[in-house]
Amino acid sequence: MGHESNATETITTATKTTTLVFSYGTLKRGFSNHVLMQDLIRSGDASFKGVYQTLDKYPLVCGPYRVPFLLNKPGSGQRVTGELYAVSPRGLSRLDELEGTSRGHYVRQPIRLLKEEGGDDLETEHALSCVVEAYYAHKSYEEELWERNRRRSFGAYTEKEARGYVKRNDRPQHLSFLDHIRIFVSSPCD
Repeated sequence: MGHESNATETITTATKTTTLVFSYGTLKRGFSNHVLMQDLIRSGDASFKGVYQTLDKYPLVCGPYRVPFLLNKPGSGQRVTGELYAVSPRGLSRLDELEGTSRGHYVRQPIRLLKEEGGDDLETEHALSCVVEAYYAHKSYEEELWERNRRRSFGAYTEKEARGYVKRNDRPQHLSFLDHIRIFVSSPCD
């Protein structure tokens, strides 16, 4: 009897500790870092929940090497479309590592989403909105990145925006990610 209740507790805990993560860039299906998401799905540490859009407008811009950044400036930019994943604590720590949250690259903070098929009916839209986590550009360079992109953003990171994306291992290794950003924001616009 005790063994059965223990199994139930484990399941309950696992469900509770799952974090919903909004992916708007290279972690999406068909993009370069999706292999990590596929690994997490295979190991049971992530599951795809659908295509969602941000409730508010946010700037989605490209930085150095066509790396996408979501800027935490609600009300600017456009509503952003991306994918939602439920991720285990182990999966979340792997995503945090990829996104460099401990190194000042990205910060993980809440964002409100709507299910893509939410029609024009506000009642329905309200029912389908949820608060999840997203990786935003770090505050230390967010404003400069917005200015460098001439305050222009896009609603989705598509193949068009990703054209010219350079994988991490193919970038100059003697510079850090933040060095690349500093050089990018201080260089003239194309």
